[in-house]
Amino acid sequence: MANVELTSLAKLPTLSKLRKLELSDDVISGGLEVLAGRCPNLTPLNLSGNKIKDLSTVEALQNLKNLKSLDLFNCDVTNLEDYRESVFELLQQIAYLDGFDQKDNEASDSEDEDDEEGDEEDEEDEDEAGPPGEYEEDEDDAGSDLGEGEEEEEVGLLYLMMKEIQDEDDDDDYVEEGGDEEEEGRFCKA
Repeated sequence: MANVELTSLAKLPTLSKLRKLELSDDVISGGLEVLAGRCPNLTPLNLSGNKIKDLSTVEALQNLKNLKSLDLFNCDVTNLEDYRESVFELLQQIAYLDGFDQKDNEASDSEDEDDEEGDEEDEEDEDEAGPPGEYEEDEDDAGSDLGEGEEEEEVGLLYLMMKEIQDEDDDDDYVEEGGDEEEEGRFCKA
């Protein structure tokens, strides 16, 4: 929800599984306490470019126990004296503030990449399918219409794309039956 002129998080739905939230370049100035109740598993949170002016607003993020990275770049609060030290003291759970740790070491992209790779692997596992009969049965499939002892053969798209599948019985071009012989001659060689 970046750069959409968002002013409030009051109507944010509960997203308990959400781990990453991008709220950059909006006009949010407060109300961050909503995040702890509705998005408790956030690890990175990007609030850069918003209208956050004081530390009391940031203090509301203390209840985000899983928060590891917070970005407040281009917010007025960053102009306060001892800003970085104060935020690290307030939010002891965070490892990175504005892309840097307490010792001013830049955050590596590997943390985000690891999370994304894990998500991609999960998605790939769900999408992959092998040859017919080589799949795990879901609980939803347990009550299928098949009789006892019958197995449903399922082939996934990935399997079909990996194999060169051809119809071995019919190598000829399709010719519509009962068609005009003259037309047939123009389109198909006998």
